[in-house]
Amino acid sequence: MKISVIGAGNVGASCADVLAHQEAASEIVLLDVRQGIAEGKALDIWQSAPIDRFDARVHGVTEDYEVTRNSSVVVITSGLPRKSEMSRNDLIEVNSEIVRDVTRNIIKYSPNAILIIVSNPLDIMTYQAYITSNHPRTRVMGMAGVLDTGRYRAFIAGELNISVKDIQAVILGGHGDTMVPLPRYTTVSGIPLTELLSAEKIDAIVERTRFGGGELVKLMGTSAWVAPGSAAARMAEAITRNQKRVLPCCIKLEGEYGLNDVFVGVPVVLGKNGAEQILKLKLDKKEMDLLHRSAESVKNMMFELDAMQR
Repeated sequence: MKISVIGAGNVGASCADVLAHQEAASEIVLLDVRQGIAEGKALDIWQSAPIDRFDARVHGVTEDYEVTRNSSVVVITSGLPRKSEMSRNDLIEVNSEIVRDVTRNIIKYSPNAILIIVSNPLDIMTYQAYITSNHPRTRVMGMAGVLDTGRYRAFIAGELNISVKDIQAVILGGHGDTMVPLPRYTTVSGIPLTELLSAEKIDAIVERTRFGGGELVKLMGTSAWVAPGSAAARMAEAITRNQKRVLPCCIKLEGEYGLNDVFVGVPVVLGKNGAEQILKLKLDKKEMDLLHRSAESVKNMMFELDAMQR
């Protein structure tokens, strides 16, 4: 079985590293447009195999999509980071062209591959990959909720001074400040979070989660890569191992939660066929309103992308 990661930047290389260490597939391909970058990072990962004791082979290539042929899962991390002089529309226009070209090359050699999108703006790039690939919605999804939920759980664990392993949570909506964390569905070994933390502390954690990416940019001067790479790898592993894991993913909704033709994060069962089931939570009015507001923000950006490509 083969997993290909397109884009050997920090996120892509981190994703390939986790996939190899977890032996999520027998072969991991790392591809980039810059000469030698993917080859070097793949070689570095492979040389850690005897030390960390894994057998997944890691290959790096420069723009040779033939090597990705017959991939079961493809993780797309390609794209430019937003620069200070770029508007949101500039970023959408530039990265949509990159994601469109990558998707075309991928489906040429792996027409049955399941696509996991990490490129930003995440929700819109997932939409771009969907319309380019012409895949069913079950085989094109975005990585956002796994990362956002990871941040949320980490902040809760820090506040309570407990293991992150005992925290279960879910986040809905778009990737960004309109995301919808659900404290009502957050538990610690089955204990509702609301019984362990005050409303004020929960609100502070929710707010920090919404702007978690920005916090890291302020600290490092660049976007995060370890947690995003790990999040995408966990999604790919759930598919290749047919784990039936329930993970929040960005996916096209077709009536779920009263939403149609919009890409937002919802809990999904991931298995060998991709998104095998979308779970429908019972939301109260406030939660539903927040989700619809988030979806409206995403849909407006989808309209912007459509207008660019007319």
